[in-house]
Amino acid sequence: MKLKNLFFALAASMCAATAPAAAQEMADSAGSGPLMLTLEQALEIALSENPTVKIADQTVEVKKYAKRGTYAGLWPEISASATYNRYIKKQTMHIMDQTMTVGTSNIYQGGFSATMPLVNAQLWKSLKISAMDVELAVEQARGSRIDMIEQVSKAFYQVLLAKDSYAVYKRVYDNAVENHKIVAKKYEVGSVSEYEFLRSKVTVSNAEPDVLNAENSIVVALWQLKALLGMDLNIDIDCAGSLADYEPMMTSHFDMEFNPERNSEIKQLEIQERQLEKTLEMQRAANLPTLNLSANYNFTAMEDNFKFNQYTWNPYSYATLSLNIPIFAGGKRRADVKQAKLNLSNIQLQRENTERTLRTSMMQYASNMQTNLKQYNSSLSSIAEAKRGYDISVKRYEVGDGTLVEIDDSQLAYTQAELTRSTAIYDYLVNQVSLEKIRGTYEMPEEGDENE
Repeated sequence: MKLKNLFFALAASMCAATAPAAAQEMADSAGSGPLMLTLEQALEIALSENPTVKIADQTVEVKKYAKRGTYAGLWPEISASATYNRYIKKQTMHIMDQTMTVGTSNIYQGGFSATMPLVNAQLWKSLKISAMDVELAVEQARGSRIDMIEQVSKAFYQVLLAKDSYAVYKRVYDNAVENHKIVAKKYEVGSVSEYEFLRSKVTVSNAEPDVLNAENSIVVALWQLKALLGMDLNIDIDCAGSLADYEPMMTSHFDMEFNPERNSEIKQLEIQERQLEKTLEMQRAANLPTLNLSANYNFTAMEDNFKFNQYTWNPYSYATLSLNIPIFAGGKRRADVKQAKLNLSNIQLQRENTERTLRTSMMQYASNMQTNLKQYNSSLSSIAEAKRGYDISVKRYEVGDGTLVEIDDSQLAYTQAELTRSTAIYDYLVNQVSLEKIRGTYEMPEEGDENE
């Protein structure tokens, strides 16, 4: 059976359109029974409605606006200003034996100023870092989607495991009830002892808590799934299919190719490493001269009255070219460079260690899947044998050759074999999801299983 790549198929095209529609359909149909969701539909809704994914998308927008703010430093900064001074007491000058006051009572000043950097290597480096901030936010958003696919897939499989477990325990309970009816009839005619009658009754009572616990496990698993989907917990949903539908996916051949460019965690560290390289260049650029250009256009008016239409406005303008050469800053720039070097070295070591850890995890998941596959194959033969053994023990008891102990023992073996099969499939799928997360790709069965 061929498999699809989930991330690129769902995150790119389905999130914006199909998930909101599915959520609306879910709300409309909530009153007419549980809404059956496939794994594909659950992922579509989660990738669109989950708050974590929405926050990651909004973070990308925040970084884009921050980038625009940084690039604004390349453009001229233009501002206007205006001041008014009212002299309460004018200045007095003494010349020889004469005293006179100078100045006017009202002084008006206004104008425009513009400044822009011509040469600023540190600013240019910071622009590249801002661009990488956006790239990092995009990759973090992708990582959030990958994490969400992993969590939703595992939660979906958890629901299927709970449903399979419930089916097994419900069958055990039903069998116990039927066996008790047989024993009760024999007890009424005196062909069995009171001990066997009580034993069969206790077996029914012991089987009931397992059914209730399994039923509660389904409810809890569905709550966890709905929380991941960003849905109202009161909406009634159910997961389509069973773990048996995923048996064709269980194979002993695993793709162990590890491409760091596809792993979101490694990709984020790689972007951070490039950011720190540019940060080191930016700190070194702090030792370089900067050249700025500024221009001003101003006008003033000085009068003793408030007859504005008679004021004489005197304009003037000038331009300034300023060169700043860093000489000494108390060792701060040198300390910043050393700090940037250490940060770069740390991120390189972190990336190397993370890659090694991920490769080890891949081997561990692959080993677990091999074990799960062996457990599954072993359970297949034991289920058939255990079921036949149970049927034989029941027939033996009906004809008077067997005992309740034989029925209980064969029932226990049959139950354990079925639970082992379901658990092996679930563990295999969970390990596969974790393995595909590390590889950076997710695969999911097509809905063509029923049509094949």
